[in-house]
Amino acid sequence: MDEQKQGKGKPTPKRSDAQKRRTGPVTPPPTNRREAARQQRAKQAENRRRVKDGTARGDERAMLARDAGPVRRLVRDFIDARRNLGFLLLPVAVLVVVAGLTKNVGLQALTFGIWLATLLGVALDMVLAGTQLRKALKERFPDERRRGHIAYGLLRSTVMRRFRNPKPQVVRGQRVR
Repeated sequence: MDEQKQGKGKPTPKRSDAQKRRTGPVTPPPTNRREAARQQRAKQAENRRRVKDGTARGDERAMLARDAGPVRRLVRDFIDARRNLGFLLLPVAVLVVVAGLTKNVGLQALTFGIWLATLLGVALDMVLAGTQLRKALKERFPDERRRGHIAYGLLRSTVMRRFRNPKPQVVRGQRVR
């Protein structure tokens, strides 16, 4: 018991002083269920806006738990820095659907072949990206569990770069390690 507890270094403020420091009016409590629901929806909308804005800026404090942390930051930067084939999935799928609406069987067969080739290319690219990401995570965070982080990165690689959230913070081709 050689250790002595250290205090916070200053006296507790008086209640009147603490109340003076508060800013803004206190919202009155709701008078009925509808009012309570409206206030709750407004509060949730404000929280969503705060998270969306903070995530777009790359502010770790405002991000969802799913996206926060140094490991997830490395995964995002790693995926954003490389060129991925996953972004082709959506445009090629739209092409296949549009070709399927036509009566031209040759066009349908061609687009379906392109779709299969795209799927094969994306699968190979994901295997390569997953292997490289696993190696980078093992090197940088040896004690961290990697399974969920790799899936997070591979899923991010299938989203077109401009639609990724949180927004990419690195330039394509930039070395991340």
